[in-house]
Amino acid sequence: MESGIRIIDKEKGKRLGVAGGNYRIIVSGDDTNQSYAVIEMTVPPGGGPPPHSHPDTHETFYVLEGEVEFKTEQGRTTVSEGGFVMIPFGGDIHCFKNTSYSFAKIICTVMPAGLEKIFEAIGQPVKENEFLPVPEMTEERKSFLKYLDELHGQKTYPIDYLD
Repeated sequence: MESGIRIIDKEKGKRLGVAGGNYRIIVSGDDTNQSYAVIEMTVPPGGGPPPHSHPDTHETFYVLEGEVEFKTEQGRTTVSEGGFVMIPFGGDIHCFKNTSYSFAKIICTVMPAGLEKIFEAIGQPVKENEFLPVPEMTEERKSFLKYLDELHGQKTYPIDYLD
């Protein structure tokens, strides 16, 4: 009888340059019958996604190293190493930004899987500790991002929406 247990080495997983960060898809929905995905996010100072919501996805963040500022409609909170954030189903608007001078490393889990497909669509393959510049926001890129939002049940807001 074959076990379903998998051990994933730290060098394994698809590594992508996303929004200036380095994201490693450790476990994709393809590995879990779409029930969840796990992404390791290495976020440089100043990095992080714009405000967004996804009502049909439960998302968690565990800060492994450094600190990030999480913003929601309720306010801002700095989450440091060992801190945990839970974004429940329902579509709460949220984002995070590395406001420190050091890199932050976060483990993000999404349930069900699917948001990792956005990262695969917008990211470019990178090596560990390789950070690409944030792509220019052309009209073509805006249209593509809007298409991905619609495809994956997400809504993205202007960068200053939660300020």
